[in-house]
Amino acid sequence: MEQLLRRLGLSEFIPKSGLIAVKLHFGERGNLSYIHPCLVRGVVDQIGAAGGKPFLTDTNSLYVGSRSDAVRHLETAYHNGFGYQMQGTPVIIADGLRGADADAVEIKQKHFEKVDLASQVCQADAMVCLTHFKAHEMTGFGGALKNVGMGLAARSGKLAIHSTVTPYIAPDCIACGSCIHYCPSSAITLSGPEGQAVINSEICLGCGQCIISCPEKQIHLRWDETVQNVQEKICEYAYGLLVKRALPSIFLNFLLYITPLCDCYGYSGASIVSDIGILGSHDPVAIDQASADLVNDSSGLPGSALASAFQPGEDKFRALFPQVDWSVQLAYGEQLGLGCRDYELVSI
Repeated sequence: MEQLLRRLGLSEFIPKSGLIAVKLHFGERGNLSYIHPCLVRGVVDQIGAAGGKPFLTDTNSLYVGSRSDAVRHLETAYHNGFGYQMQGTPVIIADGLRGADADAVEIKQKHFEKVDLASQVCQADAMVCLTHFKAHEMTGFGGALKNVGMGLAARSGKLAIHSTVTPYIAPDCIACGSCIHYCPSSAITLSGPEGQAVINSEICLGCGQCIISCPEKQIHLRWDETVQNVQEKICEYAYGLLVKRALPSIFLNFLLYITPLCDCYGYSGASIVSDIGILGSHDPVAIDQASADLVNDSSGLPGSALASAFQPGEDKFRALFPQVDWSVQLAYGEQLGLGCRDYELVSI
């Protein structure tokens, strides 16, 4: 880790006494495939040695789980081995208690005029982004672009990326009214046929606060966006932080325990290929392209979720998710100026 970060020019990159966001995924409860806490400690120590003040960070999840608000998120992080006692640095949930702490950044792109980014990361002086590279059912793979674009969107941003409509309330609503209290636009009323809650889509902001505030878990998302649009929207959110906000960033992709699903699941599948190593770059597009190429150039492992594409050179991600063209995010990220798909791979 020390050699890798030295080659990336960490000491010149880190502003002295600057607040450095270390972006990672702390893993859902029950998941074991997130980046090992000892490896994260190695990054934190190097940032500190370079004169920075690092803090570990992520944003609350859109779905209801063990990371859907800052309290549960912090509990999960500590449970999975992250926190001051383990890495010697604090954990800060970047979008606040319930995911509503957002900075609106104007980008004027294909899908969004503006993006809602997690406030605390927008205030950082620089970022080191740590990504567990793995397969993903909506984007083919989850790499640095997704870790920034989806992972640093506030809850309203995550909702806008995933869905084109407002949440909906299930028929089993008990009309407790909790969601009304948390709705910032007063879009929810108890006006259903039997007094159930109803969302007025005309004034709904799409913030997602109602989803996590419902004690009966009766408010749900419509997962209705195309996989191509999801990938492009993720890139536009990354563009908002990396280009428009111009947050200086280094990216590390961990090609270890390369699983068939995201770390948001409460379990981990068997690795689809053997461990490859750790990649570092200042370019999120190049590092994701190189990571995907290295995985596809590896032999698939029997006993994993792979049913085909076991030979080196065969597309492991399309074998898992045939409907997903994962190259969309790379092409669109390059088009936006986030980086370049051409790269030179230097071994250490």
